[in-house]
Amino acid sequence: MKIMIIGSSGSGKSTFSRQLGDLLDLPVYHLDVYFWKPGWVQTPDVEWVEFNKNLVAKDEWIIDGYYGRTMDIRVQAADVIFFLDLPPWITIYRVIKRRIQYHGKTRPDLNEGCPESLDWQFIKYAWRFRQDKKPAIIEKLEKHAEKTKIIMMKSPKEVKRLLNTLQSNGIGYFEHIEKHHEC
Repeated sequence: MKIMIIGSSGSGKSTFSRQLGDLLDLPVYHLDVYFWKPGWVQTPDVEWVEFNKNLVAKDEWIIDGYYGRTMDIRVQAADVIFFLDLPPWITIYRVIKRRIQYHGKTRPDLNEGCPESLDWQFIKYAWRFRQDKKPAIIEKLEKHAEKTKIIMMKSPKEVKRLLNTLQSNGIGYFEHIEKHHEC
């Protein structure tokens, strides 16, 4: 099974992917770990594209992260895509909480040498994610709705309910979901 998780900063992608990985016994790849080199240095474009191609070639995975430039690579390979489309007030609260929680430290879903930071540009990006990024995401997802199971979750309660259902039913839960698009 190949599962992709996308959403705004602070939407809970990393937490959800870890929980899903534990429940389904699948390897989890947090894209932030691989994209950001120590000191917040970005991976060069060519290297990043190649990394994504190699990653999706694996037999099974859960990949969390948006990274719009390489999203098509992951979308085309995924069996299931979760889009965590939470309201901006929730994501901003979580981004600020995370900043305080990991002050001077590196989060588990980031590369060493990338201590938690926060600036106005990042807050603006997270706040405007639905407005600026969601239309293009929906367009890309719609192109794959026939062959890929796409599940959009709009609240933390929906995420929790899905995890509880998976805990009860296991990976077989996905077999009963029709290939549809809930965007």
